[in-house]
Amino acid sequence: MSAPAALEPTEADRRRWARYLVEERAEGLVYQKLADRKTGEEQQILQSLADAERRHEQHWLDLLGEPPARLPRAGLRSRLLGWMAGRFGSIFVLVLAQSAEARSPYDTEKYATAAMRADEKIHYEVVRGLAARGRRRLSGSFRAAVFGANDGLVSNLALVLGIGATGVSSGFVLFSGLAGLLAGALSMGAGEFVSVRSQRELLASTEANEDAALSAGDLDIDENELALVYRARGMDEAEALARGRRVIAAAQEGARRSVTGPIRSHAATSDHDVVGGDWTAAISSFLLFASGAIVPVLPWIFGLEGTTAVLVALVLVGVALLATGAVVGILSGGPPLRRALRQLAIGFGAAAITYGLGLLFGVGAV
Repeated sequence: MSAPAALEPTEADRRRWARYLVEERAEGLVYQKLADRKTGEEQQILQSLADAERRHEQHWLDLLGEPPARLPRAGLRSRLLGWMAGRFGSIFVLVLAQSAEARSPYDTEKYATAAMRADEKIHYEVVRGLAARGRRRLSGSFRAAVFGANDGLVSNLALVLGIGATGVSSGFVLFSGLAGLLAGALSMGAGEFVSVRSQRELLASTEANEDAALSAGDLDIDENELALVYRARGMDEAEALARGRRVIAAAQEGARRSVTGPIRSHAATSDHDVVGGDWTAAISSFLLFASGAIVPVLPWIFGLEGTTAVLVALVLVGVALLATGAVVGILSGGPPLRRALRQLAIGFGAAAITYGLGLLFGVGAV
């Protein structure tokens, strides 16, 4: 690739090209690391992205003629993504890479080719699709984990602050916090198990079986009757008729088992994947609620009392709420800071209400 006809490049142009070069090299390394951790189709897609970044890198090398004696460092985001790509699951890296691909500098860069600008837009859609796959795989257990941790943090902070505001002893506050941890964790685990098990049973009751296909050989009527089964599963009329003819033909030849599979919609299978496992959800909820609920109790466990314990609990829970909110924001593709502040406001709002009630109905008022 060559640069478009233009004036003699300036030193500022060359510095900009060098910066583009290291960024493309860093992004290519991210996709290469992710590809090395995958297999099958996803590996091929990620490898293709890495190859495309190398082509872009070569473009800037061609313009420079030879690399500068000293190249600039890649940006913090690119270096962070490269570090994460070799150590964490791809979902975190992909959602960050998605937002990075959305802001291409080539839209206003006269030395970038039209093909490169188009590549960057395509890369955004490809990375978005891969990130969406990861979110779907993660959604069942992740939902239970986030809800469990957040509920543990907020409910037990509200409990210990409300109890503490009544003027009872520190030992009583500690006992209340530990009791709230155990009761809440058991309740969350049991509730999540029942919820997910019920949802899976509901999906199973609507899932199709092979009875209609296996009975096709005995039909003495037109295939339109069998096509109704497929149309009820979401196929359009033409596709349902074609499938019905194939099933009847196979069954009448005595090859009933050669049918491509049970008459089912693709959505049913993916729904089970999204819902997740009941035991996985229950255990995740129990452990995450407990890990969240222990945080507000830590000051009293380590012997702090009164206002000091309250302030330390607020700081610890505040940091945890900001962290969980930011993670949710990253994985959902939203702004992490806004999600973190929202989580903090909700948690502290609930704690403030119970603390106020504790002061109102405290020991001194009884």
